Amino acid sequence: MSSPAERYAAFQQRQATARSPWGRFRESLGFELDDFQVQAGKALQSGRDVLVAAPTGAGKTVVGEFAIALALERGRKAFYTTPIKALSNQKYADLREVHGAENVGLLTGDTTINGEAPVVVMTTEVLRNMLYSSSPTLTGLGYVVMDEVHYLADRFRGPVWEEVILHLAADVHLVSLSATVSNAEEFGDWLTEVRGDTAVVVSEVRPVPLWQHVMVGRDVLDLYSAHVDPTRPGTNPPISPDLVESIRSAERSVNRGPTGGRRGRGRGRGRPAPSRHRIVRTPPRPMVIDRLDRAGLLPAIFFIFSRAGCEAAADQVVRHGITLTTEAERQEIAEEVERRCADLPREDLGVLDFWAWREALLAGVAAHHAGLLPVFKEAVEALFAAGLVKVVFATETLALGINMPARSVVLERLTKWDGRGHADITPGEYTQLTGRAGRRGIDVEGHAVVLYSSGLDPVAVAGLASRRTYPLRSSFHPTYNMAVNLISTTGFSRARETLETSFAQFQADRSVVGLARQARQMTEALDGYAEAMACHLGDIEEYLAIRTEISTREKELSRARSRAAREASAELVASLRRGDVIQIPHGRRAGFAVVLTTPDPPGLDGPLLHVLTTEARQARLTGADLPPGTDRWGRIQIGKHVNPRRPQDRRDLAATLRNALGAAQPQDGPRPPAPSGSDGGLSEARDRLRHHPCHGCSDREEHLRWARRREKLAREHQQLLRRIEGRTSSIARDFDRVCQVLTQLGYLTGTGDETAVTAQGTWLRRLYCEKDLVLAECLRGSIWSDLDPAGLAAVTSMVVYSSRSEETEEVPTPPGRADGPLALAVHATRRVSRRLDSVEREHGVRRAQPVDLGLVRPMYIWAQGGSLTEVLDAGGLAAGDFVRWSRQVIDLLDQIAIAAPAAELRRTARQALAAVRRGIVAYGTT
Repeated sequence: MSSPAERYAAFQQRQATARSPWGRFRESLGFELDDFQVQAGKALQSGRDVLVAAPTGAGKTVVGEFAIALALERGRKAFYTTPIKALSNQKYADLREVHGAENVGLLTGDTTINGEAPVVVMTTEVLRNMLYSSSPTLTGLGYVVMDEVHYLADRFRGPVWEEVILHLAADVHLVSLSATVSNAEEFGDWLTEVRGDTAVVVSEVRPVPLWQHVMVGRDVLDLYSAHVDPTRPGTNPPISPDLVESIRSAERSVNRGPTGGRRGRGRGRGRPAPSRHRIVRTPPRPMVIDRLDRAGLLPAIFFIFSRAGCEAAADQVVRHGITLTTEAERQEIAEEVERRCADLPREDLGVLDFWAWREALLAGVAAHHAGLLPVFKEAVEALFAAGLVKVVFATETLALGINMPARSVVLERLTKWDGRGHADITPGEYTQLTGRAGRRGIDVEGHAVVLYSSGLDPVAVAGLASRRTYPLRSSFHPTYNMAVNLISTTGFSRARETLETSFAQFQADRSVVGLARQARQMTEALDGYAEAMACHLGDIEEYLAIRTEISTREKELSRARSRAAREASAELVASLRRGDVIQIPHGRRAGFAVVLTTPDPPGLDGPLLHVLTTEARQARLTGADLPPGTDRWGRIQIGKHVNPRRPQDRRDLAATLRNALGAAQPQDGPRPPAPSGSDGGLSEARDRLRHHPCHGCSDREEHLRWARRREKLAREHQQLLRRIEGRTSSIARDFDRVCQVLTQLGYLTGTGDETAVTAQGTWLRRLYCEKDLVLAECLRGSIWSDLDPAGLAAVTSMVVYSSRSEETEEVPTPPGRADGPLALAVHATRRVSRRLDSVEREHGVRRAQPVDLGLVRPMYIWAQGGSLTEVLDAGGLAAGDFVRWSRQVIDLLDQIAIAAPAAELRRTARQALAAVRRGIVAYGTT
């Protein structure tokens, strides 16, 4: 039992904590916090930066909200960054409710609300752009919360996260929130190196336990054996025997053939009809929903890795007559839909399939994917969160952080299309998807249900569900915009040093440490081998080199002889005619044969010869089938009416062949050329070997064994050294190549520390898109100057748009005359893209994707005032996709309106921006 002094000290500690910012914040929440949240909050209060890695739904955002509370209490600004605009919108609404509309702003590129507020929610790209432009909004910034920071592994957008982390002012505290990754400590070490002391807080405990199931037919069965703890299954957890037996039973049942009844031709009574192997298919969706509903496992999210699949699934369930809502709930849904969609243009409702979408919502069913109109998507999210929609068919984009937890998650399959083919989902993806199951504060447990079909291995499912190894890998690489911004603000050498502090280089350098250790061990082994192979009579390496030379020359001579034999055989085949008799001296075709037809034209293996053997068997031969020594014997007469397809004709001809062989004598055919007098230096090498001092050593073969080992290890050592050289300063070398491209094109001038940004480079600094250099070259070359606003909007889409499918190679034709301004600008833009591709290839720079014409016609129609129906018909786009791409076009037009060198083009860009931002594009949010 503690002493009075100890109890008093503990009391004072509790009082101090209660009076601290953390204590007051904790008291305001009204619920108990988990250990990892307390640990992170205290670290943040003590002045440390924090990295929190925890499962989806664990409550990481509480730590970010405490950082905001600290900023407000200390009179500093706080920025909350998210990877996607939908998350920014959601977080803005949450924070505005807590801190008031006057204290919270939103910046997402195309939306600006109260941007100078003390708390601003924004996409990560917006903060990156602020840092490069030294925006006055950064004044007073004290805390930055980076939500979903594991996005830095994203191939396309990941570098932005590292740019922000590297360029934030040193006095800004960073709170990084990440999904569970296996190398959080490594990421934390890097953050400490570049940002200062960072507390790494890792939790793998889900707030709501997750149960793993497989549904076979109508039965939902546990994945693991009964004694396995589902929250800590460990490595290779045993599979439930009930599940294994259920799968076996389903497979036996579906493949059990008929045992009686109707007779079939050629079958006796009761014999099963022959059939192909049947497969067990996934249970029908209506059956799955009914089973989950009866088991109390709704609401549920069905993940289907296809937009069309999501829409078809929702339609199928509604047509099946499933209704999951009460009359009161349907009334509430109808009111919410009316409230959210009241301002949608009435003329667009038909093309948007509004009524079918509304009907599905009233039944408690919805689809959710990136192609959905933003207002539709937000309505689905709100209705699902309110418990009014009970089943959502979604693509994996729903798992990216949007707050839509469910009681159950259903996976119809464990493969998805990755752009090149169908690939298995990774353990990280499985965890991200199933992490949506289990609503904190609502559900006691969550459920992940995988639907069984033939080919699904429950052991593989257990491997996905139990693995905890999904490391965070940097995707950082220098870009053109990054290069000119860094050089402009810090100079060439400092820019290079900054890039060498990236997480990508940090990981490469760490891997180099291990490789260098291997290289040192190899060096020691090489020294040991050198000692073991040493010969007191002479240089054993020199002797081994002669042996190797002899072996190489012998192989070369052997290959030359074989090649000559093949050529002679092919020449023989080509010279043969119908009726010629040949003898094959050995091999599986040894014996005599008569040529039936003139050789066919040469194929891959030479001319094809049709022959008949003395046993009346036919064969087709090439030169490769005739070994050296094949002779041409005499000739026999084959009547023109002889047909080798008739068995009797074959037997008669074979008898004629056998009779003729008794009197025939071999005739000379082509022979392989005799070996030339030169043996390619082989005799001379053998002579050197015999006279070498080591040839007479009694331990010669032992020495040679060690020498061969050393030779092999030396090759591996050199390969390892090249790998080390390739990884050391690899990011800086990439930066050098990017700068070479920019210098060649005139965006930079000078070399080394004399490198400076030119006037053209200054334009490039203000252009933020994946194809930034294409855009800069088009502006500099004035190839868009003659366009009207609709044409400029259309051609701008080429720089932002990327088709979802590469199945068609047909290049869309631009609208208007073939020699009109738009067509000329489109073709000029494509030439710019191809020219830059050539320059990038020349300098070894990662090449950008070519420009895409897929949105040119739809964007032109829209900017000219066309209807949504016309636009969607012209491009084959989903409405949500068109709105999303239009927003990116608007963002780029806004940049052109600021950065373009010509005043007329800046004016046209502003007009184009207004032409695109209308109707459903202006109404929708993303």
